[in-house]
Amino acid sequence: MSRRTSLTARLTLLFAVASSSVLLALGLVIGSAMERHFEEQDVDVLSGKLGLIAHTVQQHMGERLPVPLPPMLSHTFVGHEAMSVLVLDADRSVLFEAGDAHFPSMAPIVAAHADSAQPFVWSQDTTVYRGLATRITLPDQPERELIVAAAIDIAHHIQFMEAFSRTLWAFVVGAAVLSGLLGWLAARRGLAPLATMAARTAQITAQRLDARLPETQMPDELRTLVVSLNAMLARLEEAFTRLSDFSSDLAHELRTPISNLMTQTQVALSRARTAEDYQDILASNAEEFERLSKMIADMLFLAKAEHGLAVPSREAVDLRAEVDALFEFYDALAEEKPLRLLADGTAHTRGDRLMLRRALSNLLSNAVRHGTPGSAVSVSLAQDTDGVTIRVRNSGDTLPPEALGRLFERFYRADPARHHTSEGAGLGLAITRSIVVAHGGRIEADSHAGTTTFTLTLPAAAG
Repeated sequence: MSRRTSLTARLTLLFAVASSSVLLALGLVIGSAMERHFEEQDVDVLSGKLGLIAHTVQQHMGERLPVPLPPMLSHTFVGHEAMSVLVLDADRSVLFEAGDAHFPSMAPIVAAHADSAQPFVWSQDTTVYRGLATRITLPDQPERELIVAAAIDIAHHIQFMEAFSRTLWAFVVGAAVLSGLLGWLAARRGLAPLATMAARTAQITAQRLDARLPETQMPDELRTLVVSLNAMLARLEEAFTRLSDFSSDLAHELRTPISNLMTQTQVALSRARTAEDYQDILASNAEEFERLSKMIADMLFLAKAEHGLAVPSREAVDLRAEVDALFEFYDALAEEKPLRLLADGTAHTRGDRLMLRRALSNLLSNAVRHGTPGSAVSVSLAQDTDGVTIRVRNSGDTLPPEALGRLFERFYRADPARHHTSEGAGLGLAITRSIVVAHGGRIEADSHAGTTTFTLTLPAAAG
């Protein structure tokens, strides 16, 4: 497995390559501009000399040569003794040649016949020359065409460009090293907030989930990430706290029935008993097992709800009919207290009928259990274009605001005195909320002046 390059090394390399490339490109542009300048300078000098030579030749040449060319052209080299000159006749014979340069055989001819002045370059031993050629005609002999070429030594230009190239490369290498060092320092300083985040994150453990990353000290580019990480830590802390509380509550709830079963069994085994005694003990144990079974089933249901409960089926549900059926079931229990069961209104929705009946049953069971004897438990149903509203009311003790906020938590009981009774495990309202949420609705509780109201809101049945 290849070793991954660190972000600091990548930024350093990128910075060094980018800055060196820019410097190298700038040096190449400058070098190219200097070469063009030297070429233009040489062409200007050569063009001037060619014009002077051509003018001199045209003045003194005719059908006969009154004056030899060498003395005649000698004054044109004043100030440029190192210049080389070549004059060719129409038959390509040499009329005049001076200087150290030996012109290539065809280069002057090709350059002279070009549409524009095109310099040519050639090497001779260790010397490099740049030449220029042109054609001239004699005034009294227009059919006679001569070629005049001139060349100068450009070794000093080449030496200068070589020195410039060496300096450029040395500067680029030095700049690459320096920019790499500066890039490393900049990357280290720029990535320091990430190191801070890593150090702070390493300190977060299951016992320190309340720790948060500093937001004000982070640059704008990382502040959004820090805010998201802090929000994630807050969710993890809340979930971990809820899980810890749930584990503690579950252990506490399971301890009571298991302790009862162990005690009764040990007592039963302590001495010989009659068949009737064993039947009573087994019946009591069966009740505890039933309570355990119901608690485990409820916990499995809530575990599914935590991961998004999928409603098994969608069908039209007559909520008033479900309420009437539940009234028949709770009628006997209500008469014992005594309580009156009242219902008004109608409503329809789409969902799982058994689940919705279970949610309503939990609310009615809670209302009957905590209702004041002689009062009424009422269920009102209403439906409009926004959805279905169901309100379950009972008269009883007014619940404090802090209890209303926790009614739908697992194992929570508003009255601690009821904690060890056989009235349930404290999961009914949590299951009810899960069912309502699974159907796309919501549930709220309100308690005021001795009346407690649970309000369910569900989507209406599609027309």
